[in-house]
Amino acid sequence: MHYRLLPAPLKPLADKFYRSQRSAMRATTGAQLWVAEDREIVAALCLQQVAHGHWLTSLLVDTRWRRQGVARQLIATALADCTTPVWLFCHPQLSDFYLRLGFAPCPELPQPLAERLARYQRNKSLQAFFCVPCPSLAAQGLKP
Repeated sequence: MHYRLLPAPLKPLADKFYRSQRSAMRATTGAQLWVAEDREIVAALCLQQVAHGHWLTSLLVDTRWRRQGVARQLIATALADCTTPVWLFCHPQLSDFYLRLGFAPCPELPQPLAERLARYQRNKSLQAFFCVPCPSLAAQGLKP
């Protein structure tokens, strides 16, 4: 398995991956696109700069590759050089997954993210999490 930052001109490959998984997710313009590859993209996430940190979005792992540590390693690789807070929104059933990675419930979000979360929560149940800068990933020996 190879984990890497996908160059911007290859963004359509990430979008193709999301479509292949029947997901409405798309690679965010201007965000860093991180992928896990095994001859083809098997997982992807976006890491977008926001006020004083980053926002992790669009994490998706191919159904055939789930529960094999791919998401965990992809997140570790993407956040390896982050020194600022990283926020994310997730469905409640994913809370334990993010807690194991060193994320914690977020007591307060930067204003732009707080507004987004409020909008998103009108239609679905989401929780906000953050880490600074994910020390438990390094403690687990996860490296890019």
